[in-house]
Amino acid sequence: MANILVCDDERSICEMLDIALRRDGHRVETVNSGQAAKSKIDGNLYDVIITDIKMPNIDGIEVLRHAHRVSPDSPVVLITAVDDYEAAVEAVKAGGASDYIRKSPSLVDEIRLTLARVLERAALSKQNFALRRDAASHNSLENIIGISAAMEKLKQTVRTVASTASTVLIHGESGTGKELVARAVHICSPRAAEPFVSVNCGAFPETLLESELFGYVKGAFTGATQNKRGLFEVAGGGTIFLDEISEMTLAMQVKLLRVLQERTVRPVGGTSEIPIDVRVIAATNRDLEKAVAENLFREDLYYRLNVIPIRVPNLRERREDIKLLANHFLKKYAAAANRSILRMEKKSLEALCGYDWPGNVRQLENTIERAVALETSDELHVELPVERPKARAAAAGTGESVEIAPDAVLPAGVGMESYVAKIERALLQNALEKSNGVQTKAADLLGISYRSFRHLMKKYEL
Repeated sequence: MANILVCDDERSICEMLDIALRRDGHRVETVNSGQAAKSKIDGNLYDVIITDIKMPNIDGIEVLRHAHRVSPDSPVVLITAVDDYEAAVEAVKAGGASDYIRKSPSLVDEIRLTLARVLERAALSKQNFALRRDAASHNSLENIIGISAAMEKLKQTVRTVASTASTVLIHGESGTGKELVARAVHICSPRAAEPFVSVNCGAFPETLLESELFGYVKGAFTGATQNKRGLFEVAGGGTIFLDEISEMTLAMQVKLLRVLQERTVRPVGGTSEIPIDVRVIAATNRDLEKAVAENLFREDLYYRLNVIPIRVPNLRERREDIKLLANHFLKKYAAAANRSILRMEKKSLEALCGYDWPGNVRQLENTIERAVALETSDELHVELPVERPKARAAAAGTGESVEIAPDAVLPAGVGMESYVAKIERALLQNALEKSNGVQTKAADLLGISYRSFRHLMKKYEL
């Protein structure tokens, strides 16, 4: 149901609409002046604002203009009397007001009909926004490519859990296709017609992530010049996918836990709670149980998220799918590049199938895309990626190791801690330089979490 603000200087009108709309299940706030309406709009997000035009001091047209500036996503419905009918018509024609209603004995029924139209248009607009933001949301099980036993088991799991409303936690190495699985769960669910909204928790600092997820009101922080809905609201009725959930700070974890428990969000700077109806799917490439043991991830949030765990197998566990995937990517990128590449060289295909793919499907896709771009014949020749020590260690399932000479020791008078500190500082500086100062990318280059990166930055005063 909707969150509605009603503004009319006649208290009897406010009371009548308050009773009628609450009976319909809406959340209603009423005020009796234009100034009070403007103050409410500054501090809250409303699905619909209903205001009388003719009021002393600040009239409904000024309330409309203020709402349009501060909360442009909130439709405004004007209530008109006979003598201000022309002003209402002009307001609708100018595109400011969503609709207008004449005061009459059937005012409540007219309000109900108008609300239904306005809320339907708002729902369609919200869906269109979500679809534009995630244009690839038409993925389904058909887009999960694989004939191996591991992938058949994964597809069956998706079919089974999709029909539930439970929270899902997807585990898997980087590049295995966790978001693809999340989209498949959404598309196979009863929420398929509603938005699928994806957000990378590791791509935002804490303050920006909070406003991105929960929204904010005007004046909440520097630059907040108008109200903005958060992604939990945008995904209303559908699914929100929280990727890289392990990168979320402990402070944000507390706020997310509250959202999952209460099923409400409070915009940054806001004063009221907004109920939400959204399915949450989270994903991580890290061991959350280990993170819980190390006090890096809240145990209560872990159990809230891990209601239905899904593990996405890495490419090494399903080598029989490599040929299928390679040919799929060959067709995809050959068509995109308008290249007539008919087949893949036999030796190249054998090499692809024998490689360990530490970067999984994403790495395979990038390798094929690069090969297609460089190919000049009708047969694709592929060069395998150059392995990095860390990648080899990950593929082998062991920890990363550093090779040193058997008799290597530090020079006299050099302490190991200071020596290691100099190396760490140099690595941080190099990563920042290569990532053009983008800290999340620098953290990825070093293979550490954004939180750990920030800790080291503070430690070395960079």
